[in-house]
Amino acid sequence: MKKNYDIVCIGMAIMDSIIRGFEPEPVLSGYRAESGTLMAGGDAVNEAVAAAKLGLGTGILCSLGTDAAGDMIEAVLAAAGVGTDLIQRPDDHPTPVTTIFVKEDGNRRSITNQAHSYNFHPEQYMDLFDARAVVLGSLFRAPFNDPDVIREVLTVAKLQGMLVFADTKLPNFRRLSLDDIEGMLPMIDFITPNLDEAEHYTDKSRVQDMADVFLEKGVKNVIIKMGADGCYFKGRGNGSGTLEFRVPAFTVDTVDATGAGDNFIAGFASEILRGSDIKKALQFASACGAICTTAVGAGTALTGRSQVEEFLAERNV
Repeated sequence: MKKNYDIVCIGMAIMDSIIRGFEPEPVLSGYRAESGTLMAGGDAVNEAVAAAKLGLGTGILCSLGTDAAGDMIEAVLAAAGVGTDLIQRPDDHPTPVTTIFVKEDGNRRSITNQAHSYNFHPEQYMDLFDARAVVLGSLFRAPFNDPDVIREVLTVAKLQGMLVFADTKLPNFRRLSLDDIEGMLPMIDFITPNLDEAEHYTDKSRVQDMADVFLEKGVKNVIIKMGADGCYFKGRGNGSGTLEFRVPAFTVDTVDATGAGDNFIAGFASEILRGSDIKKALQFASACGAICTTAVGAGTALTGRSQVEEFLAERNV
């Protein structure tokens, strides 16, 4: 029997080792840091946890190893109210682990290993659920760095009438270009690259030109995240005409930017599914992303929809 969800997040599930205040000079036989935190992470995990906290019936389609890291991640998801029945747990592959070095300004750099490039095929499990929408955790990263996987997942999603939200990442183990997946881009309703990603994939320097490249290749709506400069939207919205505008960022005391983009897309999708207009949905999404950065870890600071509404009300939005 198929499981019914508002939204299903598809992508990576990872155990994050978050290091703050790393001191590059060795001390005797080792190194020191201000703190080290172990947290469930990965694009699909972060998005699913945020979406569930925001009140959506949320599922996750990902792969975990039959190891302690996998057990911990599944427990975190269940505790957040995410449906875990779609999780695949093969016994021949470990749960991926990422080490993230967080700087004082909240920006970060990460170290990944080959476990991140395992051969997970979410297209094989699309018949296990019905949903109003799906989120592709990270287009251009595993499992969505394989054109055949992308095509099959998107085709099934659109045949079933689902909205498709796609976040992006810069490539790591396998490199794809927009040209490699050009025929699939018209099946994406909303794509949300950050500024660096949009520049990389379009080879443009102006956000308007970046958005135009995605739109010309068939994506219906483009949201470019610009950090402290907010976000830029261009697309059809809910109608046939073209909309174009910017939404400013919110100023907060940033501790850790890990997962801000994942919280952003979860917040945006939650409001679109509630029938909000694009601009209000982006304001809500920006608030979710800002709140995320105020604590260490992608799933720590955001607690629920009322928290975001209070955040916006305090800023007269």
